[in-house]
Amino acid sequence: MPVDSLPQVCEELRKDIVQEVAVNPGHLASSLGVAEITVALHYVYNTPEDRIVWDVGHQAYGHKILTGRRDQFCTNRKLGGIKPFPSPEESEYDTFACGHASNSVSAALGMAVAAKLEQKKDRHVVAVIGDGAMSGGLAFEGLNNVSSSPNDLLIILNDNNMSIDRSVGGMKQYLLNLSTNETYNALRFKASRWMNRKGMLGEERRNGLIRLSNALKSAISHQQNIFEGMNIRYFGPFDGHDVKELVRILRQIKDMKGPKLLHLHTQKGHGYAPAEKDVTIWHAPGKFNPDTGERIVDNNPDKPQKYQDVFGHTLLELAKQNPKIVGVTPAMPSGCSMNIMMKEMPERTFDVGIAEGHAVTFSGGMAKDGLLPFCNIYSAFAQRAFDNIIHDVALLNLNVVFCFDRAGLVGEDGPTHHGAFDLAALRPIPNLTISSPMDEHELRRLMYTAQLPDKGPFVIRYPRGGGVLKDWRCPLEEVKVGTGRKMKDGDDVAVLSIGPIGNNVTEAISGLSGTSDISVAHYDMRFLKPLDEQILEEVGRKFKCIITVENGARKGGLGSAVLEWMNDHGYQPTVTRLGFPDHFVEHGKVCELQKIVGIDAEAIMKAITNQ
Repeated sequence: MPVDSLPQVCEELRKDIVQEVAVNPGHLASSLGVAEITVALHYVYNTPEDRIVWDVGHQAYGHKILTGRRDQFCTNRKLGGIKPFPSPEESEYDTFACGHASNSVSAALGMAVAAKLEQKKDRHVVAVIGDGAMSGGLAFEGLNNVSSSPNDLLIILNDNNMSIDRSVGGMKQYLLNLSTNETYNALRFKASRWMNRKGMLGEERRNGLIRLSNALKSAISHQQNIFEGMNIRYFGPFDGHDVKELVRILRQIKDMKGPKLLHLHTQKGHGYAPAEKDVTIWHAPGKFNPDTGERIVDNNPDKPQKYQDVFGHTLLELAKQNPKIVGVTPAMPSGCSMNIMMKEMPERTFDVGIAEGHAVTFSGGMAKDGLLPFCNIYSAFAQRAFDNIIHDVALLNLNVVFCFDRAGLVGEDGPTHHGAFDLAALRPIPNLTISSPMDEHELRRLMYTAQLPDKGPFVIRYPRGGGVLKDWRCPLEEVKVGTGRKMKDGDDVAVLSIGPIGNNVTEAISGLSGTSDISVAHYDMRFLKPLDEQILEEVGRKFKCIITVENGARKGGLGSAVLEWMNDHGYQPTVTRLGFPDHFVEHGKVCELQKIVGIDAEAIMKAITNQ
């Protein structure tokens, strides 16, 4: 179609996204902000032969709609429907997995190098990365390699001053101040094309001229350009919402040799007034009226608080009592509710941007010199800081409290976001205390316990969303580390659980009452490390049948720990382990997924009756 028709395509695409997400909740504002970029990329490039690598994937709804999935988009994030983020398993247009931030540059560079080595000379590779994701360490590692490896990669920097909350840090400020002259860029481009046609622009000479050009530009503008300093041609900043201008620019630089970065300014939520006004809420707003922008919120006063909100209020309460407490989060102050403390104590809370490894080591540094960091990271994102947890905190036995939000099944965000592996991954690490509360009162007590003197690195994991108690406030009391609780006595089968999944056990046992003569004992282990050995001794002596239940990977977690302990102490019960199977769990409602992996109340009842 003619270029003049593209603004209408963008308008229709935006309207389609709003109408769909209004009734089937998902990530809205990010996709609205890149409508023009999405349309321009698919207009100029020959996808899927040309590769577009999206970073994070929050912004890829328009991409999905334009690549043959418009009719299926109503199933987005639903069980059995299209996936919440781009995935090569779903479409050949989805070139790489993207649920975590900052991986696009590295992955796209790999594809660009592969295209060269396999002599696919006509293949173009584009990475689309946001300014928030650009703060991640992996993005800088990728840029460093881009500058030194022969490639023709195009990096599009979608600069909207946002991640989920406002972007923070030096990169944000740098991009805010970065500017260059469009006329200068056009003249340089024309000169390079002329020299290339004349055979005067070999690789070595081209790099030398780029360095000379960069030096001259820096001297004239009194401004250093970090990208051109790495021999990555820089273009911009340009208006990312002018689709016709984007097409013109992309056509100009499409066949240019060497790595390039196109800097585009966009507005998250662009084109939908409610999303433009409050982009944090409209990142993932839930259901809403698409015509009025009125959000459909469940304000039931009897509904239990979300675990993250209980964390946020309790953290502020503890911080008022303990001046050594500080809060650290990698770009999730609203999501994890650290914004509650941030509002009252901004000098003691730190949003470090999308930088989970740094968040952990930064916390370790503060702990080394006497502070007590509460470092809150989503469980799936904490995977990226595994080495930092070992090397920079556990090795020195530092007093850092790790609060892993979104642990276990998270629901519609799917396999990239399920907190499946934290228990199994962290259990072998020396010096760690690993705990999980069964309810909100237990969360508060564990947080209080963790901030007492000399507790060392202390992990508290809890799930996404609402708890089980209407009244979540309770006195702050110490829990003895390594102790569990007997929730119910019994004689035939012992069920050992950790964390809120224990409430499913309670429901299962209640469901068996009156329908089965099996006498079931239930123990809330509370701590994965150290284990409550008194409970295990009691269970080992008394029961021949044990069931373990955990909201995480079955291999390596609570069930494995119980098996190891029983073997080491000479007990030989039959142990049935309930948890996630050895494959990635799809997306869907939490209740649907619990049923699929076999940790809902019905599956627990079945496991009990099968003993």
